[in-house]
Amino acid sequence: MTRIDGHLLDPRQLPDPRQLSDARQAESKQHFAAHAALFDPTTFGHIERLGIGPGWRCWEVGAGGTTVISWLAKRVGPTGRVLATDIDTSWQTRAARSPLEVRVHDVAADPPPIEAYDLVHARLVLADVADRERAVKSMIRALRPGGRLLIEEADVALQPLACPDEYGPAQELANRLRHAVRTLLAGRGTDLAYGRRMPRLLREAGLRHVESDAYFPLASPACAALEATTLQQLRQDLISEGLTTADEIDHHLSNIATPTMDVATAPLISTWGRKP
Repeated sequence: MTRIDGHLLDPRQLPDPRQLSDARQAESKQHFAAHAALFDPTTFGHIERLGIGPGWRCWEVGAGGTTVISWLAKRVGPTGRVLATDIDTSWQTRAARSPLEVRVHDVAADPPPIEAYDLVHARLVLADVADRERAVKSMIRALRPGGRLLIEEADVALQPLACPDEYGPAQELANRLRHAVRTLLAGRGTDLAYGRRMPRLLREAGLRHVESDAYFPLASPACAALEATTLQQLRQDLISEGLTTADEIDHHLSNIATPTMDVATAPLISTWGRKP
């Protein structure tokens, strides 16, 4: 028997750590799948316009999944190279094959790879990094002269609503919960307005030909899927911080499962530039 807070519990009633780990991995997989469905077309379009082709050397920072790196590997071909790094590579389900390499790496703490890259790309990574300035400098240092940097970050503060068309109680609840998520993330050190800063930061870092645009998904099934996985991942923290209740989360999850609930994500701001 196990004693928790003065109460005796049968060990058979305690959560199995392996089941918790499996559940978290499943949630992460669903989260990355929603990101891919929403943002891969935008990311691929930008990289295509940057001129990717056979033989390019690419560094994907904070890969988090396989869709972008698999696409990059096809574009660079057997004469190119794609390095995918992340602090957690548990998303890798099989051994990488040339031209792809997967490596554990912390962009804000570890030295950058020695090789000079034609393209360095990071999507939805830096806003949660403690030392963002160091991370950006590391990515620029890894570029060859003339190499391209593409950073894509959400700007939650720019469009903070889950339901911009707030016409009823379900939409009001969605926006209250989005506010709760923003409060939780800000308390963790996430920069909710980081996306809009990227053009200035890349110019100040010395990049040339800096440009930027924004993509704002609205009323897509993938928006609803991302909303659901985000709340599932943050559920216990939101409740323990007193920002919402289990009933509110469950009610909202039920609402967004209906086809009439138009859920939005924060705008994805893509910014790119070239190393002199």
